[in-house]
Amino acid sequence: MRSIVPSAAVLRQKYALVSALRAQGFAIGSCEDGKPAAGDLFLVADGEVPPAPARTLILGNGPRAAIPFTDGNPARLSYEAEDAAIGAGFASAMVRGPFEPVAADPESLALLALSERVAASDITVLINGPTGTGKEVLARAIHMGSTRKDGPFVAINCAALPESMLEAMLFGHQKGSFTGASSGGQGFFRAANGGTLLLDEIAEMPLNLQAKLLRVLQEREVVPIGGTVPEKVDVRVIACANRDLHGEVEAGRFRADLYYRLSVFPLSTKALAERPGDIPALAAAMVLRHSAGRATLPWISNEAVEILTDHSWPGNVRELENVIQRALLLCAGDVIEPMHLIFDRTAPARAEAPAGTLSNIVQIHEFQAIRDTLAECNGSRIETAKRLGISERTLRYRLAKAREQGEQIMPMQVSA
Repeated sequence: MRSIVPSAAVLRQKYALVSALRAQGFAIGSCEDGKPAAGDLFLVADGEVPPAPARTLILGNGPRAAIPFTDGNPARLSYEAEDAAIGAGFASAMVRGPFEPVAADPESLALLALSERVAASDITVLINGPTGTGKEVLARAIHMGSTRKDGPFVAINCAALPESMLEAMLFGHQKGSFTGASSGGQGFFRAANGGTLLLDEIAEMPLNLQAKLLRVLQEREVVPIGGTVPEKVDVRVIACANRDLHGEVEAGRFRADLYYRLSVFPLSTKALAERPGDIPALAAAMVLRHSAGRATLPWISNEAVEILTDHSWPGNVRELENVIQRALLLCAGDVIEPMHLIFDRTAPARAEAPAGTLSNIVQIHEFQAIRDTLAECNGSRIETAKRLGISERTLRYRLAKAREQGEQIMPMQVSA
């Protein structure tokens, strides 16, 4: 992971952002530590001179704006405290890269930190989690954080190939070893020699191939179809599954010995709805990823963020990416609003929360705070928003939400 070198002004003005980047694995350097390394990134405040323009993110307080790195010019990011979640997401995506793992939720940050420790070793890893939760992204990050990063990263989906082809694709074959084998093939294990082999959807592998895979993992050698001489391979294996492999073992559909050989260090990714803190950061990263050619990145409004966070996300991260791509197509201006969000399916109505749940308690107190502040400000929405530290648009959204739930907040006194 590269280091980030923030200026003294950035540490004063955006300390929360610097802390968030540190939590995501960035080393925080200082100009006083000596000459920065060639790949270090710089964070400077608006008005300061960029030390290395192509590697400098300029941060400001003011109207929302996100300008990515282009043609050797510095990136620029400006936002107020109420937009900190999206601002931090843009900052992370700009300095890390739009295709790198994204983590902002506490559990995801812990998983990312653990994966970095795993990457430093060479043990076999099993990543379990629902479809579309970023298992391959995590596997690639482990590869890039390891001593094998300069070697190949080869990914194969065990469910995408028929059983008759899977063995040859994994272990290779010699010319004439079966009908249609007009030439030899090295197979994925030998193609990944010196690097990492990702076996995705490993639960779909037939039992007879599981026995052969177990031998390869134990002996670190493969025998191509039609061959008689084993060939040594130096490959790190990462396996992914979207089903509970332990349950598959108990059901007799997966070999117990292979399970324990793969699960030397198990990691688990959660459904997107279970880690809502990641949603603003992921959305910002996807805006950057799919905004090629735009001089300024569209900002995601607080109202849109609330809708995204409240969605159930049955399709997980892949569904979120679809929603952001549609929003970018529909958004003609510089802000993605709720009207630009089109979901793959209508989320099922959520059951009413019991009166004593935390979310219900928080909402009751939020409505009461708005009610009290409006009374103190004689119904002025502008002054109320200022005192509460939110935008007028966010206040309007909260008032509309209160009306939907039957809460009456000074209906006759609220004014502009």
